[in-house]
Amino acid sequence: MKIVWLSVTIMFVLWFAVMAIARPAAPASITAHESAAGAAELFSRNCAKCHGKDGRAKGIKARTTGTRNLTDAQWQDRVSDERIFNAISNGKGRMPAFGKKLSESEVDSLVQYVRGLKK
Repeated sequence: MKIVWLSVTIMFVLWFAVMAIARPAAPASITAHESAAGAAELFSRNCAKCHGKDGRAKGIKARTTGTRNLTDAQWQDRVSDERIFNAISNGKGRMPAFGKKLSESEVDSLVQYVRGLKK
């Protein structure tokens, strides 16, 4: 009886080991690319109508509301990631809060996207 129990246990462990090895992990480059694409989509859906597709805030709505040019290198150097995160989550001035609409990871991805707009 001990031999049967031991054989079953070994087969069970080997089966899990094979399943763990057989399931390939997503390459980091694909994950990063998908994340960047997701951030671009989030920006397009939630931010571009005021900040513009390129983040430069050159539209009529941007001029009338005083929307920030997100590509401004001087502003990018002054502002922290935490401040950008808080502005997206809680809103600032006329900018609406997105904290209830977006998850924390989505806001993080937008922060990185905004950082990538620096000229």
